[in-house]
Amino acid sequence: MAICVFDIFPDGTISVPSDTALTGKGTYRWWHLDLSEPGLADWISANLPEIPGGALLQPETRPRCDRFEDGLILNLRGINLNEGQDADQMVSVRMWVDDDVVITVRLRKLFALEDIRQEMTEGNAPPTTAAFVEALVTRLTLRVQEEVATISKLTEFFEDDLEDDATPIPTELAVTRRQVIRLRRYLEPQRAALTKLAAIDLPIIPEPDGLKLRELANRTTLAVEELDALRDRLVTVQDEHDMHVARSQARHSFILSLAAAVFLPLGFLTGLFGVNIAGMPGMQNPAAFTILCISMAVLAVLLLLLFRFRRWL
Repeated sequence: MAICVFDIFPDGTISVPSDTALTGKGTYRWWHLDLSEPGLADWISANLPEIPGGALLQPETRPRCDRFEDGLILNLRGINLNEGQDADQMVSVRMWVDDDVVITVRLRKLFALEDIRQEMTEGNAPPTTAAFVEALVTRLTLRVQEEVATISKLTEFFEDDLEDDATPIPTELAVTRRQVIRLRRYLEPQRAALTKLAAIDLPIIPEPDGLKLRELANRTTLAVEELDALRDRLVTVQDEHDMHVARSQARHSFILSLAAAVFLPLGFLTGLFGVNIAGMPGMQNPAAFTILCISMAVLAVLLLLLFRFRRWL
């Protein structure tokens, strides 16, 4: 049923238990479970109280941190590094943490947990449950900061493009704006959860670990504030591109309007003199057509000079 089960000892070593008890002989036992496993609900019902057990089985979650007796209900999200999936579709992990047991439940692979699992197999396991939580939050926060830094560099690239009016709207601009919105949607409640975690008074989280968790909560707050700034900067970039397009369209429309203003009286003259009825002047004069063309050219020049004088050109 479990993805992995380890007994962790104070020196950072682990052993794979042969029994199915909730706790083991080490400092604590880590159960890493998959939410899609058919027997998971029965196992959790048999081993955990109703409230934390129900929290682990929720199909949809949001970041949270709640105390239950002497244990901790903790839901967090991490950057989605699964192949073929968007990074901003963050992956959730449901946790129950007590003094001698850590239970993590996931639906999709969370690479932060996989990193901890790999370090455990190398004999470098977090020695306490508080250290486990700290190690997980550290990895989640680091990857969030890396993703925000990537978006920040892309935003700077978009801003540099604004110096050239001929640069078209980047196709990635709308995608990046949606990415920022989705990341902030998940990170704002995660910031609140980590802030609550850093301030919670539980025997399983001693003061040194609490200080580290407060620092991690502060980093998450900075990431959320950076996302707020990026959202505003991307809106400004979009507005600038929209203004460039509007100015270009207005300029083209103005040129067409001037051309129409010049040719309107000329068209009137050609239409008037094209009337094929008796009495039209110049019908018997061979030079009449030349005079008409010269007169129209002079009229066009006068109109252009008038436009120039009125500063329409």
